[in-house]
Amino acid sequence: MSNVRVIATGLEFPEGPVVMPDGSVVLVEIRRQTLTRVYPDGRKEIIAKIPGGPNGAALGPDGKMYICNNGGFSWAPGPGGNIMPGAPRPSEYIGGSLQRVDLSNGKVETLFTHCGERQLKGPNDLVFDREGGLWFTDLGKRRAHDLDVGAVYYMKKGGTELVEAVPHMLPANGIGLSPDEKTVYVAETPTARLWAFAIGAPGQIAPVEPIYRGEMGRPISGLGGYQMYDSLGVEASGNVCVATLISGCISVIAPDGKLVEQVPTGDNVTTNIAFGGPELKTAYITLSGKGELIAMDWPRGGLPLNFLNK
Repeated sequence: MSNVRVIATGLEFPEGPVVMPDGSVVLVEIRRQTLTRVYPDGRKEIIAKIPGGPNGAALGPDGKMYICNNGGFSWAPGPGGNIMPGAPRPSEYIGGSLQRVDLSNGKVETLFTHCGERQLKGPNDLVFDREGGLWFTDLGKRRAHDLDVGAVYYMKKGGTELVEAVPHMLPANGIGLSPDEKTVYVAETPTARLWAFAIGAPGQIAPVEPIYRGEMGRPISGLGGYQMYDSLGVEASGNVCVATLISGCISVIAPDGKLVEQVPTGDNVTTNIAFGGPELKTAYITLSGKGELIAMDWPRGGLPLNFLNK
């Protein structure tokens, strides 16, 4: 932790960091309902107001920022005085959506609220493939006495159509692609399980022999104790770096499922990681409990993202 630099404070549940070519970091503030740019000196600039719950961000091939909107949370005090998300009351939930923001003027467009007849409940995290298609997760929504199962969706190149790629996850949170884009990784939050799905074609999961009852992939990692997985980033080496709640760390997992290390962050609500700087060896991490964006030197370089780092 000796190399940690606090870039910005006073953020209202930050998530979805995107390290821009100019060194600024564009992220969402879920509670503030904004897309915000954070400059290296800590200055903050609101790019757009986004009602509901902007939850994840990714730069698209058109230079616009694509947003997973979870539809909104309720908020309540948590441990240590943190303000934590909870099950929304009906008046606070506007429905999930996939949106797009023009960074030059802050204009927000809603692209999809449904996949066919299925409503998007709580879109969460997203990643573009090299073809320009977009993989994204839907966490579902938790209510007082029940919750939705999650899913993984794919927006075809050009935004022409959504397809459901993986149904019935418990539920789906972080998502990322392997360096060769033959595998899509998905983190389940309450199970602290990382899944690997073989990609057969853009937006399609290759058939596999089910393990138990219809699984479309294989779990490569599961943590013991009381820990939960949130969003993730991928290293150039292929390791998957998963923000880990409760234990407050980044869990680094090799493609074969081996736990390489857990890097503590000092916040039990550590929600996401992105890479920037020379050789992509600076990790930018959102500490949502503290409301901070931090940076730290990382021993291995991050995987360049399509349409951003190349």
